[in-house]
Amino acid sequence: MKAIAMTRPLPIDDPEALVEIELDLPEPGPRDLRVRVDAVSVNPVDTKLRRAPLPDGAAHRVLGYDAAGVVEAIGAQVRGFAVGDAVYYAGDVSRPGSNAQFQLVDERLVARKPQSLDFAQAAALPLTAITAWELLFERMPYAFDGGGAGKTLLAIGGAGGVGSVAIQLAKLAGFTVVATASREETVAWCRELGADHVVDHRQPLAPQLRALGLAAVEAAINLADTDRYWDELGELLAPQGHLGLIVEPAGALRIGDPYKAKCIGIHWEMMFARPRFRTADMDAQGRILARVADLIDAGRLRGTWTETLSPIGAGTLREAHRRLESGRTIGKLVAAGW
Repeated sequence: MKAIAMTRPLPIDDPEALVEIELDLPEPGPRDLRVRVDAVSVNPVDTKLRRAPLPDGAAHRVLGYDAAGVVEAIGAQVRGFAVGDAVYYAGDVSRPGSNAQFQLVDERLVARKPQSLDFAQAAALPLTAITAWELLFERMPYAFDGGGAGKTLLAIGGAGGVGSVAIQLAKLAGFTVVATASREETVAWCRELGADHVVDHRQPLAPQLRALGLAAVEAAINLADTDRYWDELGELLAPQGHLGLIVEPAGALRIGDPYKAKCIGIHWEMMFARPRFRTADMDAQGRILARVADLIDAGRLRGTWTETLSPIGAGTLREAHRRLESGRTIGKLVAAGW
């Protein structure tokens, strides 16, 4: 089968940064689905791993941690899916990724794709939807059903992939949502997704929030730069508030006052934790995706797909990585078709 892989860490403008290789068709393990991949999307984890050294002894790494496709074969212990099912998933960062014609994925991480979305639109959702859901409703102490009522959530990086889902989920949970964006088109995108207010993350946040009548916020999610906003968020968060994080800090952070003085909860989200460590509840990710599919098909949640590049290939994925690394993408960029 055809796959797109990295063979050594390279900048994305190098034509060898991602290359086409041939691999044997993988055989499903007991709980695996073998999926014929129809569409994939690109996330920051792809660019990060493309720049990282290969594991000792490895000749290549197949990236890709968002996919939609059709089940082509199943393992002996699979009970929840059948050959021919249309599915979507984010997969497992410790296994070969979705930038291949066929991929093995544990059934517990998978759900049937939303019926109202095509494969490209569906492939844009899994990683960001799981990340946003786990961060808001599992890591942070808020319930999906009314947990944000009477509270304000500040979402830094609202127009990115995770932010685009988090804004919508937070609104469904009852939060007043203040998103950050800095360009006319990203401001408009956040408003379309339901943000009540949009402020500029390139400018000090406190004066902008005060202009909205907000002296403090009960919750914040920093989806962009943990270090840059650390001190400012410590001041902006209300006593007993909560901060959600997804980006590894570049340096050491002071976690004492004002965080300690205010008893602010600090919550990390890494959506690959469950599959990587084979936690007893890893099937929660399949359930989250099933819930998201229901919300999409009911018209309560909208997809975050913005553009499809075709076909899936080394050049197409290099272009997708280049755009993502520019920091100017909105929503999710997808590659589809072989």
